Amino acid sequence: MGLELRPSDALGLWHAVTLEHVRAVGPDLTVRQMAILLHIYLAPPPHTVRGLAATLGVTKPVITRALDTMGHMGLVRRVRDERDRRNVIIKRTVDGALFVEKIGDIIIAEGRRLSSADGVHA
Repeated sequence: MGLELRPSDALGLWHAVTLEHVRAVGPDLTVRQMAILLHIYLAPPPHTVRGLAATLGVTKPVITRALDTMGHMGLVRRVRDERDRRNVIIKRTVDGALFVEKIGDIIIAEGRRLSSADGVHA
C-alpha cells in the first residue's frame, strides 16, 4: 500500500519529521550524514569508505569526515578489514540502530498525523 502525496504534502511531512527530529532525537546530522547513516543501516553490509563514496558520488575524505562525526556520536564505528588491511569496514552500533529506529517512528507518527489531518489516503 502506497501513500499518495502531493509535493506540498511530501514537503510538509519532511518538515514535520525534521522538526520533531530536532526536538526529540538528539544528535543533529546534516542531510549528507543522514544519507550515509541510513545507507549503512538499510543496505546490506559490508560497508566501506570506498564503497560509500562511490554510492553517494563523493570523495573518500567527505565520507571520512561524516564517519568521524557519527563515530563521536556513537552511531557507527570503523574497523580495519582483516582480509585487506587497506579497507575500513563501517559497523553498526546499538546506539545507531536505536537512533535510526527513532527516526522511523517519527516518520510513521508524522505520516499518520498528516494523513488524518489532511485526508491523505494510504
